[in-house]
Amino acid sequence: MNGRFDEISILYFINNKTINMETTRQQKISRMLQKELGEIFLLYARELQGTLITVTTVRISPDLGVAHTHLSIFPSDKSAGVLARVQEDTRAIRFDLGKRVRHQLRIVPALFFHVDDSLDYLENIDNLLKSDPPSPLKEGEVIELD
Repeated sequence: MNGRFDEISILYFINNKTINMETTRQQKISRMLQKELGEIFLLYARELQGTLITVTTVRISPDLGVAHTHLSIFPSDKSAGVLARVQEDTRAIRFDLGKRVRHQLRIVPALFFHVDDSLDYLENIDNLLKSDPPSPLKEGEVIELD
């Protein structure tokens, strides 16, 4: 997969519009997991001096057993190392999440973490637009079309 869409989202393309077919329950649980994981990573980032971790999206499977979590890591040059450390600590993070949501969820979903590089992508587009080469036309010059 290319990272933009994952296998747990059911997407339909109708007239070039994307319709997300997540149930209301999936959406509610995704928001709750995003909030709780955000608080967990706020405490987790204190151990990693100079790093900011933001939970951008959480996508949960229809059976509520698997949660794909997208993390935005700043500075982006540390993202590979931080993601590796987060993946090593997945069991501890899931345990902390379970303590926080034990009254709302019967089963704590398995967590899979991915880097959300959308901010880097936007920054790259912005840099490309700023470095737009100058026009070959001189100021005030007009091209006449026949």
